[in-house]
Amino acid sequence: MSAPLTPPAAREAPTLRDSRPGRDWEALAAALRRLLSPRAVVRTGEPMARRTTLRVGGPADLYAEPADEADLLALVRFCADHALPWRVLGRGSNLLVRDGGVRGVVICLAQSDFVTVRVQGAEIHAGAGARVKAVAAAALQHGLAGLEFLEGIPGSVGGALRMNAGAFGGSTFAVLERVRVMDPQGAVRERPAAELPVSYRNCPLLATHLALSAVFRGRPDAPAAIRARLAEFSRRRWQTQPREPSAGCIFKNPAALPAGRLVEELGLKGTRVGGARISEVHGNFIVNDGTATARDILELIHRVRAEARARRGIELEPEVEIVGED
Repeated sequence: MSAPLTPPAAREAPTLRDSRPGRDWEALAAALRRLLSPRAVVRTGEPMARRTTLRVGGPADLYAEPADEADLLALVRFCADHALPWRVLGRGSNLLVRDGGVRGVVICLAQSDFVTVRVQGAEIHAGAGARVKAVAAAALQHGLAGLEFLEGIPGSVGGALRMNAGAFGGSTFAVLERVRVMDPQGAVRERPAAELPVSYRNCPLLATHLALSAVFRGRPDAPAAIRARLAEFSRRRWQTQPREPSAGCIFKNPAALPAGRLVEELGLKGTRVGGARISEVHGNFIVNDGTATARDILELIHRVRAEARARRGIELEPEVEIVGED
């Protein structure tokens, strides 16, 4: 186990009164800016519609991009000291933020220390903020196969780990060697993938721990063969998935049949609420025509679940993570 990181003395947290019912977010943001390094980003009232692929969602009370792991540790401890709930935001796919926004702190690992991707032998080392597509591209560049399915996943490495994301028959943990995580107290540890319990679209540990980086393993293959598979996956993705803003698949696939086929059989493709619509291209996608609200999308989700329950006896479970307040 790695020793917990200790922020420099100059970054020691100032003490602020815990004012839970009516927080002074500007004062908290100012205190946090003094605590973090100059490259860190701290903003109040950041609209989550700018940060999610569905392009909906109200503001976060406080939004922070730490510059490095020392910043991240200081940020996590700041949240603990002031009883601030926090959550990590990747590239905002597979996420639906309600119109009232997110209470507490939204942490985004978007700065350079968290987005690097490098290859060492058959291993691809990637920061949690790196795009999953960048991992697939690095594997191609170094003639490593087995990660082509990542081309179809629009999120970050951290998000893919949290959701055990998958596409075209592949899944994140199937190609994962190990992951570095930070616990809520700031201790950092590298964990073998085999140690972490995972299930369909879920890694429970990462609901409470922050993924910092991951190591994936590929297998040697001819770049031309890898490139051909990437091209095929890309072609299939654009033929079977809508191009409008979406969060990816809305529902987990039930045992009986794929969720998209179920929605199609129920005759719900094209159903609209406000600016949200069930895609005609794929029944398991809800798209935003540019005017949708989170409430529109939630109403569509409710309608589909009610129809599936009433007409087929199937209880659809959302795959998209729904957060925030109405």
